[in-house]
Amino acid sequence: VSRSHFNNDVFLEEAVARYKGFLHLIKKNRERSIKRFCVPTYDIDLIWHTHQLHPDSYCKDMSKTLGKVLEHDDMDQDRTKGKKLDTGFSGTTKQWEETFGSRYPKAGAMYRGTAPSPLTTIPFSSDIVSKEVVSSKECQKIINIPDLKIVEVFVEIVAVKNLPEDHKDKGDLFVFFSKSQPDIFFNAKQKLTILSKSGMKQVASFQCEATGELLFELVSHSTSKIPMTGASKTMGTASLSLQNFISPISKLAVEQWFDLVPRSGNVSSKPISLRIAVSFTIPTLAPHLLRMVRSRPLSKSSCFFPLPGRIQPAKSWTRVIDETQSEVISLQMRDPKKEKGGDNCTLRKQVIGVTESGETITLAEMVETGWSVMDCCWSLKKKSSKEGHLFELLGNRM
Repeated sequence: VSRSHFNNDVFLEEAVARYKGFLHLIKKNRERSIKRFCVPTYDIDLIWHTHQLHPDSYCKDMSKTLGKVLEHDDMDQDRTKGKKLDTGFSGTTKQWEETFGSRYPKAGAMYRGTAPSPLTTIPFSSDIVSKEVVSSKECQKIINIPDLKIVEVFVEIVAVKNLPEDHKDKGDLFVFFSKSQPDIFFNAKQKLTILSKSGMKQVASFQCEATGELLFELVSHSTSKIPMTGASKTMGTASLSLQNFISPISKLAVEQWFDLVPRSGNVSSKPISLRIAVSFTIPTLAPHLLRMVRSRPLSKSSCFFPLPGRIQPAKSWTRVIDETQSEVISLQMRDPKKEKGGDNCTLRKQVIGVTESGETITLAEMVETGWSVMDCCWSLKKKSSKEGHLFELLGNRM
C-alpha cells in the first residue's frame, strides 16, 4: 500500500465501491448460512482498515449492514495451494464474478510475493545525513535521461461470441496479445485462454510504458491428428488504446465486448466479439537500469573505484548505458602524477565524463579520504567491512 496509486482518488473511489461489494458477499453468505472465508484484495483491505479507524461508525455500519460487528482476521499468512487463504480467495473470486459480472483480481491490488529479506547488518549509523558535506559546489544537471512512465496491467479474456458455425465446437481457441509499439518493459506476444471456452481462469499481469495500444488476436487451432499446413488460423483482431484510460484517468478497470476486425478488413453485420477485462494502475515514473561497461573485459572482481592493492589500467574508459543499450555518458578515472620539480604539487584524482555532445565534465573528485560527487553535492567515502568494500553516501536529503 506504499505505492503511489494507493493515494489516487480514482483508485480509492473504486476501492470504496469494491469494499461495499465485498461486504455484500459476506452478508449474502450469512443469509444463506454459507461458511466461506472471504479474502479481500489489497485495495479492499485498505478501506476495511480505514473504516476500523473510526470505531463508532464502524460498529454502527456493520450492525446495520451485517447484523454484527465484523472482525478482521489478519493472522493467517499461509498462501499454500489448498490452504485457507488459497481456497478462500478462489471462492471469493468465483462468488464476486458470478454476483457482479466483473473481475475480482485488479492491477495494483494483488499479493506480489514475499517481501525481500531485511539487511542482516547495518554497516553505518543512521545519523550520516547530519554529517558535513564535503562538496560545496552548486548542483547542476549534467545528464539528461528522458522520463518514462509505466503502468501495471491485468488482462483476462472472459468470453467470445458470434463464432462461425464451423468453429463453435471444433478446434482450440485462444488469444494472443501484444503492444502495437513494443517497449523496453513489454516487447513480447503472450497467449491467453478464453474463460468461457476453457473453463480455466487465466490472468496476465505485466508492466509497460503508458503509451500505444494493446492488440488482441483471436486464433483458432485445429485439433486434427492429420498434420496440416496452416493449422492455426487468425480469425480477427481488436485493439485497446491505453491513452483512452490514463490520459486523463477516468477509470482504472474496463470489461466490455470488442468487435474483431477480420484479416480481410470486411466487417460482417454480426462480427465475432471478445469480452476482455483490463485493469491498470496510474502511470508512474519508471526506474532506470544503468550499466557500467568497461572498454576492456571486466572481471567479476573489478570495481569502478580503485580498491586497495589493485592495479588499475591506464586511460581505461567506462561507458554508462541504459536499458536500450544507448550510451548515457563515458567515464574515465584520472590519476595524474606530480609534475617534476613541483614541491607543492598535490595528487588529484578525478572522474571525468564525456557527454553525448562531446563536452568533458568533472563528475567527481577525490577530497581528503572520500569522493565528492559534483552533480549532487554528495560524497562517497570508502569503508571496509565483512561485506567487502562499501561506500558511505553522505549529503543532504533532497
